[in-house]
Amino acid sequence: MRGLRPAVLLALREKGVEPAEDESPAGLKERLNDLYLVEVRRLRDRQRAGEIPLRDYAAHAEALKQSFALLGLPLDRWEEPS
Repeated sequence: MRGLRPAVLLALREKGVEPAEDESPAGLKERLNDLYLVEVRRLRDRQRAGEIPLRDYAAHAEALKQSFALLGLPLDRWEEPS
């Protein structure tokens, strides 16, 4: 695997995803997506528990989505150009 771009590596580490030496960008994206799904479920559970009013839920969901913006970056942009 070629090296990840510094911004990608930083974004992964901010979410607690530490790349293994032999891990592909696709594998990293899958791990990040799994973490995103956990956070989406946690947000939903908080709303259902009354911690987040339903009228505010969409804003929270959008903020969560933006915090995982790396998921929207095509995999070929994750690595340094050769």
